[in-house]
Amino acid sequence: MSAAAPEPAAQQGATAPEPGARLGAAALTPVFVRLRLSLLRGGLRQSAGRRAAYLASSALALLAACFLSLGLVLLHGNTHADAVTVPLAALLALGWAVMPLFFPSGDETLDPSRLVMLPLRPAPLVQSLLVASLVGVGPLFSLCVLAASAVALAGTPGAWALAVLAVPLALLVCVSLARAVAAANVRLLTSRRGRDLAVLSGLVIAVGAQLVNFGVQQLGSAGLERLEPVAGAVRWVPPAAALGAVASAGEGSYGSALAQLALCALALAGLLHLWRRSLERLMTAPDGSTLQAAAPDAVRRRGRDPLARLLPAGRTGTVMERSLRYVWRDPKTKAAWVTSLAVGLIVPVFNALQGSGSVYFACFAAGMLGIQMYNQFGQDTSAFWMVAMTISSPRDAYVELRGRALALLVITLPYATLVTVLTTALIGDWELLPEAVGLSFALLGAMLATGAWASARFPYSIPQEGHKNVAAGQAGLAWISVFGGMVAAAVLCAPVLALDLWLHLADRASAAWLLLPAGTAYGIGITLLGLRLAAPRTARRLPEILAAVSKG
Repeated sequence: MSAAAPEPAAQQGATAPEPGARLGAAALTPVFVRLRLSLLRGGLRQSAGRRAAYLASSALALLAACFLSLGLVLLHGNTHADAVTVPLAALLALGWAVMPLFFPSGDETLDPSRLVMLPLRPAPLVQSLLVASLVGVGPLFSLCVLAASAVALAGTPGAWALAVLAVPLALLVCVSLARAVAAANVRLLTSRRGRDLAVLSGLVIAVGAQLVNFGVQQLGSAGLERLEPVAGAVRWVPPAAALGAVASAGEGSYGSALAQLALCALALAGLLHLWRRSLERLMTAPDGSTLQAAAPDAVRRRGRDPLARLLPAGRTGTVMERSLRYVWRDPKTKAAWVTSLAVGLIVPVFNALQGSGSVYFACFAAGMLGIQMYNQFGQDTSAFWMVAMTISSPRDAYVELRGRALALLVITLPYATLVTVLTTALIGDWELLPEAVGLSFALLGAMLATGAWASARFPYSIPQEGHKNVAAGQAGLAWISVFGGMVAAAVLCAPVLALDLWLHLADRASAAWLLLPAGTAYGIGITLLGLRLAAPRTARRLPEILAAVSKG
């Protein structure tokens, strides 16, 4: 009896999922809506900081939606209203498409792999997730912008009637696009490469903000007519085609309006199909993490590292290789480098494009990249003890610091030169190129010197988890290290700056090319001097440095 008892239970457990597997979208949709709301509430309860950040960002988004909607509504009746609304819808769709790639952790429901073990079919799952995706600040912001755009375009009763269909259709295309992209790239987004991809979000935001600023300035001087070719090009691209249909209906072209609306409907159907196929593949294909990671020949290929063959032999090459691998693999180090590279290029180039730039602005790239020399030991965190075990004298500390500086120069020297040449080309003042490059090299050398000394004197820990770049209680050390070092570097560049000023004030601008070799020699000399002075302090303060960088 006892042996036969488990059979009904086992059979019942085997057949229990069948009713769940037959659940349709009507039964699943309320569940997923409640799940999305529960995830939102749970995330807000984790910490007061996260709750404040969410409320602040939501308030700013809704405020921006109100002002943007008001501006679009005021365009009602304007002959160039379609030149603004149609490209704006395309930009909105682009934002929905790239947002899951750069912010994969912002919405846990974007990861359908969490639902793999549940007895759910792809078709009802797609419909339920689509409805649940309409809950949130992002869909509300998009709805306000699309509705205001339709109001700006609608001028006839037929256009108003078509707008009732066009607005929700455009919103569904945007949401489906985001879900299809997220489902197709879910393996990437949940891997280390996906987390590295999220690092680029800062670069995208910085470049996008500068592009928007530049575009607004150009439109302010030339008017909305310059957007007409863009609007004509994207008028037949979903979901902008939905607003194009409203504009066509307002012009009396009802055939074109229906064709554009049908094109959006086909795009929605295609996105839903791709989304469903991705879900089917995700729920049936094995996870790569459960398979053998690599074949023996791949392991042998990984053993022959071409980077090590390009670097010098001995401790210097080893330190350079380790530092370059930090740049490529460590998320925090990579984020700092991406930000420095982006800002160092954006500031001089966009100022040159706007007509308010100067060749000397290119020195900003050298300054941003030189910051990476500060707190060199903080990126090691508690693993710095392995580095400390190899340092037994000031000579060892000098070689360690020199290797880190050389690794930084591998990237900064060509990049600073490229930014200077590009800025000079945009401005057209080629006579100032030699002295601009010389000033950049002198500033870079001064920052390497002060960075080496600050790394030994003011080290601080960089937490590996979360978004903070400084451990609790060490913010003062970070401020002193970075900003104090930048001021000291500017002071150390005074001789080169004085020489440049003297050449121009003495009407000897033709000899300004001497700043290129003079700035280069000064940068090399001040770097070597800074490393020499920082090495003894580093060797004496190894226990203090280890304690400081291990707090994260």
